[in-house]
Amino acid sequence: MDRFSAMSVFVSAVSAGSLSAAGRELRMPLPTVSRKVTELESLLDAKLLVRGTRKLTLTDVGEAYLKACRRILEEVAEAERGAAGEYKAPQGELAITAPVTLGRLHVVPVASEFLAAHPRVNLRLVLTDRQLNLIDDHLDLAVRVGDLPDSSLVAVRIGQIRTVVCASPGYLDAHGIPKTPQGLAAHDCVTFTALGAAEAWTFQGAETVRVRSRMVVSTAEAALDAAVWGVGLARVLSYQAADAVKSGRLKVVLKKFETPPLPVNLVYVGARRASGKLRAFLDFATARLRDRIGNATV
Repeated sequence: MDRFSAMSVFVSAVSAGSLSAAGRELRMPLPTVSRKVTELESLLDAKLLVRGTRKLTLTDVGEAYLKACRRILEEVAEAERGAAGEYKAPQGELAITAPVTLGRLHVVPVASEFLAAHPRVNLRLVLTDRQLNLIDDHLDLAVRVGDLPDSSLVAVRIGQIRTVVCASPGYLDAHGIPKTPQGLAAHDCVTFTALGAAEAWTFQGAETVRVRSRMVVSTAEAALDAAVWGVGLARVLSYQAADAVKSGRLKVVLKKFETPPLPVNLVYVGARRASGKLRAFLDFATARLRDRIGNATV
């Protein structure tokens, strides 16, 4: 039995959620996938997986063994990268995730410059407002907004952003400018669920104020567009509104009641030496992203 191959199949099966899904990802027949996992269990004399009709469930032994497999396989891959010269000349695929708007406005331009400077590196950029797991989703780096829980991740601070309330000059001329969060009760609002409950906004001191939603949308871009059209006040992140505010299409209100700024970090798994391509990207992008996020103020 090829132990490393069996360990790779086991890790893939857990990540994919089923043996059949792992087979499709690995382009391996289902019986072969099942046999490799069974051989691994026989070698260990322990049950690693409970095979359900819809998903796989790790046993306690399987949970511990999965962590060991991931560590061992990554160490082998790192050794191979070093032997292939990656640490001298960055190469291979770099996988990054970032929030949608932040990624589109700031990560894509910096990443494009990075690729021009490193022709042997390819980039997979996953833009999503859902927080992904770096290990399970096979990612090298994440751009994270907000406080980070204690973990094994290494964090590099690249800035901070505010949560702002804004509206079009036309709307404010017609309806007046709210002086306090309580004043929002007399205003129409555009809300979206990405920043919490659509019917309530939080301000300094954790004060929560109920708002009247004239329009509920699913993205910050749609909320900003509706605010520009004069539908009402929108509450978004400062970098999302920066262009509209600088162009005069929106104005920020209630500044002195804003919650504390949110940190923005580059995070990566710190249990291993960073690969050449990751270290090259960090060296290239950190200062550039700091400048871009620092200039995206309103």
